[in-house]
Amino acid sequence: MGWLLLVAAVGFLLYLLAPILAPFLFAAILAYICNPLVDRMARRGVPRTAGAALVLLLLLALFAAVMLVVLPLLVRQVRAMMEQVPLYLDWLRTTVEPWLLRYFDIQVDLDLVKQWLAGHMSEIQSVAVKLLPSLKTGGLALVGFVVDAVLVLVVLFYFMRDWIVMLRHVSEIIPRRWHAQVSQLFVEIDAVLGEFLRGQLLVMLLMGVFYTIGLRLVGLDYALSVGMIAGLVTFVPYLGVITGVALATLTGLLQFHDLTALLWIWLVFVIGNVLEGYVFVPLLVGERIGLHPVIVIFALLAFGQLFGFFGVLLAVPASASLLVWLRHVRLRYLESGVYKA
Repeated sequence: MGWLLLVAAVGFLLYLLAPILAPFLFAAILAYICNPLVDRMARRGVPRTAGAALVLLLLLALFAAVMLVVLPLLVRQVRAMMEQVPLYLDWLRTTVEPWLLRYFDIQVDLDLVKQWLAGHMSEIQSVAVKLLPSLKTGGLALVGFVVDAVLVLVVLFYFMRDWIVMLRHVSEIIPRRWHAQVSQLFVEIDAVLGEFLRGQLLVMLLMGVFYTIGLRLVGLDYALSVGMIAGLVTFVPYLGVITGVALATLTGLLQFHDLTALLWIWLVFVIGNVLEGYVFVPLLVGERIGLHPVIVIFALLAFGQLFGFFGVLLAVPASASLLVWLRHVRLRYLESGVYKA
């Protein structure tokens, strides 16, 4: 009963502190992922302070490279897609509307749709003027974002530098009679988290590259945007494939105006799904987490509600850790002799 009250109190405290915990959670996740690199540098004689600083600089360089290379391409492709809206509407008028009228007796008033889009596009073009009265609010939001980014970098540096010291302090406060059991629990959680986090990041990267190259080979104009989006959301079971297929199908229909051309696009995602499920995930992530897809989806929604975007990042690792703890509880329950399997 005492443990349940403690867990409930900690959960309620986390809920109250959710708005300020996000940068610390994000920094802790990054520190956990990058700590093996700092440890490897330390084993080769590099001081942990210097190693943490080098890893931090490496992350900043990687982020800058992504922003300078990938982001402009994505913006350019999104802008090009917006410029194609009139052509898309004409295609809907000449192809989709007669088809709907012939087979389903449905008539769409595309003139009304075009007027609605034109009105909203004019609003978008004048968004700068409309935002002038709220410039102070926007400036404060920008300042808050910069402060959070700096906070993440500072906390990340100290986490990487003092990782071993913090683990030693945690070990010291664990009661001796529980020390062996809790230490074993942490070892198993570390194995699960390490296998998931580092492996899943590689899977996301590989799937994004594969979808981008595959869609480019079949001639899709916006292969980079669709491929990277599909790759980034692969951490949610089936969502990456569903999102990628939906975006690529819509883009392919508007580009090729032919259902036959979609077969090559769908083939890319079929091959990608096979590679993800039978090659990348078993090789890089493994099957040790053992979470059902429904539990994963629920965890993503629940943690996202509590902690926002960073809660989504934390959902699956936290659920996997809870699963390891529940396995230990069940094992102790069976060993106690109260329940006979």
